[in-house]
Amino acid sequence: MIRSVILGSGSALPGAAVTNAQLAERVDTSDAWIVERTGIRQRHLAGENDTTSSLATTAAQRALAAAGVDAAAIDLIVLATATPDQTFPATATMVQNNLGCNGGIAFDVAAVCSGFLYALGTADSMLRTGMARRALVIGAETFSRILDWEDRTTCVLFGDGAGAIVLEAQDGAGNDRGVITTKLHADGAHNELLYVDGGPSTTGTVGKLRMRGPEVFRHAVVNLASVLKETLASSGHTADDIDWVVPHQANSRILDATARKLGLPAEKIIVTVDQHANTSAASVPLAFDTAMRDGRIKQSDLVMFEAMGGGFTWGASLVRI
Repeated sequence: MIRSVILGSGSALPGAAVTNAQLAERVDTSDAWIVERTGIRQRHLAGENDTTSSLATTAAQRALAAAGVDAAAIDLIVLATATPDQTFPATATMVQNNLGCNGGIAFDVAAVCSGFLYALGTADSMLRTGMARRALVIGAETFSRILDWEDRTTCVLFGDGAGAIVLEAQDGAGNDRGVITTKLHADGAHNELLYVDGGPSTTGTVGKLRMRGPEVFRHAVVNLASVLKETLASSGHTADDIDWVVPHQANSRILDATARKLGLPAEKIIVTVDQHANTSAASVPLAFDTAMRDGRIKQSDLVMFEAMGGGFTWGASLVRI
C-alpha cells in the first residue's frame, strides 16, 4: 500500500505585519471591533513586487529545504489559489519554472479557502496511483488584490501569504505515516454568500470579494463539524486520537465553535488567525508550517486538516506526520 508522506513544510509572508491600529488609519474600523468579532490582530499584505507565484516559490523552496529534497526530484506541483498571477497559464507552472523542475505535472486548483485540502487530496491520489513520486502541494494567495477597501466588514478579515508541503509516495507496509484519508465536498447553491463579483467570462474584470458573514459562519460550523466526524469515521479513529487540528484560519469564533461540537480541547487547535488573518488557501499550510517549526507538531503525531470556503467547498484530511 502506497502512502503519501509529508517530508517537510515551508511558508512565506510578504513584508511587515499590518496591525489593526494601522489598518484603522485607512479603514473606518478599530482594533477592538476586529478582535472582538474575529480574533485577528494583524495581517501581512502583498507589496508592489509580491505576487502569488513569488510567495508560492519562496514557500516551496523552504519546504524543499526542510525536506532535504532537491527541486529536480519534484514531478508534481498542485497549487491552490483563488488569486492567480494570470487567468492562464497556471501559477503552478510559474513556480515550476522558478524552481527549475520543468517537465513534470503542474496545475492549479480553485476551491478558495478549501483549496489546500483539494490540492492535497488530488496530489495524494496521483501519488498513490503512480502518476508521480514526489509532489509539492502549495496554497498561496494575494487576497488583498481582490478586496474592496471601502467595505470594512470584509477587508479587515484577509491577509496574504503562502504555505507548502513536500509529499513523497512511500510503501506504507508496517508504517502508518502519511495521508490516511481525505473527505471533500461542495455545494454550489450558496454562491451568493461568498463570491467575487467579476471574472473573464462575465464582466471581463477581476472583481471584488463579497460576503454575507453571518450566513457563512452558520454554514461553516455545521459543515466543518460534519466533515470532521465523517473523516474520523472513515479512518477508524476518534476525536481523542487526534494530537492536533490545523484548521482554516477564518475566524476565532468558528474555530471555537467547531472544537466545541467535536469535544476537542482548545489546546489541540493550532491558531494563527491572530497573526495572519484569513489567507484563504494558504491558511492551513501556513498554520501547519508555523506549528512544525515551533516544535508543537512532531513526527508520528496524528493531525487533522480542515477548511471551508466559497463555493461552498469544504473538506478534511487526516494525516500521520
